[in-house]
Amino acid sequence: MRPSAVLIALFAIPATLPAQASPGHQKAVLVTGASTGIGRRMTEVLAARGYFVYAGARKEQDLKDLSAIKNVQSVRLDVTVAADIAAAVETITKAGRGLDGVVNNAGVAVIGPLNEMDETDLNFVFDVNVLGPWRITRAMTPLLMASKGRVVNVSSISGILAGPLLGVYAMSKHAVEAYTDALGGELARVGIKVSAIEPGDYRSEMSRNVLRRMQERGQKSEGSLFEKELRGLTDALAAESKDPEPDDVAEATVAALFDPAPKVRYMVVPSQGQANATIRKQIRQLVQLNQAHKYSVSRDSLVAMLDRALAETK
Repeated sequence: MRPSAVLIALFAIPATLPAQASPGHQKAVLVTGASTGIGRRMTEVLAARGYFVYAGARKEQDLKDLSAIKNVQSVRLDVTVAADIAAAVETITKAGRGLDGVVNNAGVAVIGPLNEMDETDLNFVFDVNVLGPWRITRAMTPLLMASKGRVVNVSSISGILAGPLLGVYAMSKHAVEAYTDALGGELARVGIKVSAIEPGDYRSEMSRNVLRRMQERGQKSEGSLFEKELRGLTDALAAESKDPEPDDVAEATVAALFDPAPKVRYMVVPSQGQANATIRKQIRQLVQLNQAHKYSVSRDSLVAMLDRALAETK
């Protein structure tokens, strides 16, 4: 269960994918955070389709398990450690396959009220979720320039939505959305396309990791202004996940990496309710931006803008 799903509704758009890697040159992709959950499923799907995957992980057993998969080479990679990133660049360069795509999937979360949050936890999330993709992409860009490859940033519908107790995670994913837009505009000059995947509520290890970190840091709900809500949220995170496996997220990632004309955003959620909630949030924000100022536009003008935007995506 991704923490964003407990208090915030999420959404889904199925992706259309190429079935297999094309014969000849075996395209290669780096996936960060590949040991479990969404990253592991991405790695398995890409490898099964015939692509070569450099699978980033930190723990020794995870590295061994990943390297046992056909078409996968594990790479020791903590996205916060400069030496790991430099070593990954060297490994990929020496292998001679080139690099056709980077999937910035590694991510973490914490829960709690913003005004009660320790700065250490804020830095922990931003170091992995925001600076991590920036570090990895910056390091891999020369390889991607040579292949005119792709960058895929794994965001979340929490990059659109935000709510109580999940603010830090949502802040980091809002930043990933901005990073995707700015980076896409810049790297278009050198032929690199950039996309974001916004998963909803799919099975992963993130909830378990959130609870383990809270336990390690001795964090409790007692005494919080939101004690009741925090207790309910931690109970929900601890419950056995009924979320679906992240197959659709992996499929969208393959599309973003290898479709001839990838979308900028792939919203992937398991229910119509999650999709509706996310779209409604975007509409509410549009209305708020347009509300009662000297440059507000009419309803007809808004509809015309929407029609033009829809036409541009065809």
